[in-house]
Amino acid sequence: MSKRKTPGLNTGAMSDISFLLLTFFLLTSSINTEQGIPRKLPPPKADDAQDVKVDINRRNVLNVLVNFRDEISVNGDIILVGDLKAKAKEFFANPTNDPSLPEKISKPIDGIGDFAVSKGVVSLTNDQGTSYNMYVQVQNELQRAVNELRDETSLQYFGKKYDALDSASQRAVTQAIPMNISEAPPMDYSSNGSK
Repeated sequence: MSKRKTPGLNTGAMSDISFLLLTFFLLTSSINTEQGIPRKLPPPKADDAQDVKVDINRRNVLNVLVNFRDEISVNGDIILVGDLKAKAKEFFANPTNDPSLPEKISKPIDGIGDFAVSKGVVSLTNDQGTSYNMYVQVQNELQRAVNELRDETSLQYFGKKYDALDSASQRAVTQAIPMNISEAPPMDYSSNGSK
């Protein structure tokens, strides 16, 4: 009896198919890249610059402090992270012209006309022991507050949400609803036990 030869698989085409599949998945999948948090940083201090004292109206500043236990304090009151967006939104909008909330100044804005722009600034201070997760959550809530106000303004003046506007209209809405968040260097409250 003669031995039967078993047929072999032609694997030459398999490598081509594997390469094509790999290329397809690489081109069609999205890769999560780390993105920074958009903030306007102050210019560097010149060597010969003198300290200038600026008089700031307290009603125009919302003090947000995140301590080493990840507790959030807004103007001295402890709140939950889920309540921060509403606080910031009310602070920036000041819909009833409350004298304890920020002043507004009327500015002419192209495409919108005269608009009462808030003079409010969120002053954000974190502790060195604040977790990165809480830091990002706080930043997200502040960003959401501004985004919602921009969407509301966009819908009122242009009939579309902010992201759907052209660049000139987006600039107008950004002037009407600026992102006024000032971030102080991290503090170390855990070592001295305060706050």
